[in-house]
Amino acid sequence: MAGATVSTTIGLKALEETKSHFIVINFLTLFVFYAGAVLVVPDFPLEETKILRMESSKNNIELVLLTTPTTPIDRMKSIVSFSEGFVYLATSKPVVVGFDISKPEHVKQVAEWGADGVMVGSAMVKLLGEAKSPEEGLKELENFTKSLKAALI
Repeated sequence: MAGATVSTTIGLKALEETKSHFIVINFLTLFVFYAGAVLVVPDFPLEETKILRMESSKNNIELVLLTTPTTPIDRMKSIVSFSEGFVYLATSKPVVVGFDISKPEHVKQVAEWGADGVMVGSAMVKLLGEAKSPEEGLKELENFTKSLKAALI
């Protein structure tokens, strides 16, 4: 990861409940303000990402979609074409590790192994879920992501 641009990445499984355009716009506005420029969306089928893709593009957010080794080739090509920055589990773009990454030490270890990036999802969802208020959760999220990024410096 030496010399690479580090983006704050959040995978929010709870996002699958944000089906309306209005909620997506509000979520992305807050996301850009508090979190970063890369949004990982592993739980949306490609067919349900149209609004999210459109609004992410308007907000300069790289939208990262998921594919699997068993995904049919034509579908995988579509997912890769709509995903930005990298594709979660695809081999044609940088390798990103994202299982049980919850501490700065994990980020450092994965970087030393040669990964191009790390994805943190469950630890962030847990942190937000345990916060006493949305504001506190977002502040804790900011501090947490800064600690993960600092592990790469």
